[in-house]
Amino acid sequence: MTVAETINTTAGFQELDLYNFQELFSEEELMVRDMVRNFCDERIMPDIATHWENGTFPTEIIRELGDLSLLGIVVDEKYGGAGMTSTVYGLVCHELERCDSGIRSFASVQSSLVMYPIEAYGSEEQKMKYLPKLATGEMVGCFGLTEPDFGSDPGGMRTKCRKDGEDWIINGQKMWITNGTGAQVAIVWCRDEEGNMQGFIVDCDSEGFSAPEQKHKWSLRASVTSELVLEDVRVPEANRMPGVTGLGSALMCLTQARYGIAWGALGAAQACFDEARRYTLEREIFQKPLAAYQITQDKFAWMASEITKAQLLVERLGRLKDSGKLKPHQVSVAKRNNVDMAIKIARECRTMLGANGVTLEYQTGRHQCNLESVLTYEGTHEVHSLVIGHTVTGIPAYR
Repeated sequence: MTVAETINTTAGFQELDLYNFQELFSEEELMVRDMVRNFCDERIMPDIATHWENGTFPTEIIRELGDLSLLGIVVDEKYGGAGMTSTVYGLVCHELERCDSGIRSFASVQSSLVMYPIEAYGSEEQKMKYLPKLATGEMVGCFGLTEPDFGSDPGGMRTKCRKDGEDWIINGQKMWITNGTGAQVAIVWCRDEEGNMQGFIVDCDSEGFSAPEQKHKWSLRASVTSELVLEDVRVPEANRMPGVTGLGSALMCLTQARYGIAWGALGAAQACFDEARRYTLEREIFQKPLAAYQITQDKFAWMASEITKAQLLVERLGRLKDSGKLKPHQVSVAKRNNVDMAIKIARECRTMLGANGVTLEYQTGRHQCNLESVLTYEGTHEVHSLVIGHTVTGIPAYR
């Protein structure tokens, strides 16, 4: 088998494909994938290292993502979404995270954690009011579930809401919120006086609402991460999502986001593999390319095998989701496996780049740092282990 038969080249990026992965997708699916790949290479990649170094998000691309229908890909067209499949959404996440985890995080939050709950649990009026603007990028949203003391155990949240006439009063604090600073709306989860879970669409200009940005990160630097502070925030009953039935509603949102992460992490791994492959083919040591040494090829063999397994995992996951057969534990398997695979590959590729691997002239170190956050958010590696363990034994070890 030749190099040309194992590498798919589009817009300068060379994607590893040992098992004819491309053949699993339709012409339309690949057309969308290629469109996003070209957009990332032309509009985001030239400046992403600078944004990462400066700790800024490229806000200029938000409306462009909307114009390309990349926000709310699976949302019904009557609400401004693209009405496409979850498999297409996965391919989009793959390309966005191949560029940077922060870019994929923005799109994931907007699509899976803001637009999804509004479409799934909101009233018709809420859907018509918010979804079209979120789809175009005219409006940016964030998702307030995690709290300073409750990440892996969202059921312990302390944010409270109480009824006051026709309104609700919310008090609490949320932490590690992507897109929080600068967002126009926030999906906020809290418990009412009876202990029931409620979900609200909170306008971020409401009195008592603030979203200070969390600085000094060495991971996901090209992403806005915030704290949400709600002090006697008054929210009308019209902004309570009537379809929320408990904590399970919030967790279903996480399932949507974790699905995209499984695809995205694969994109990050592919980016690191591609860079290391190119580098070792060009870098000469002791009068021959670094790629010609057995140790280097053994590393590539391991990485290629892991990437191939991850490819087949997400493709199957996407088809299950599109057929309505997806189970949460299946998403846990893919998120756990693919992020673990990606961060290990990023670390291995960094060593193959030598000292160059710690500079921003190369992308592998940036991906490695970003993946430390991806390994933690939307369910840690260990929490997903417990989800899978619960599934195969019937015993919930996290209780």
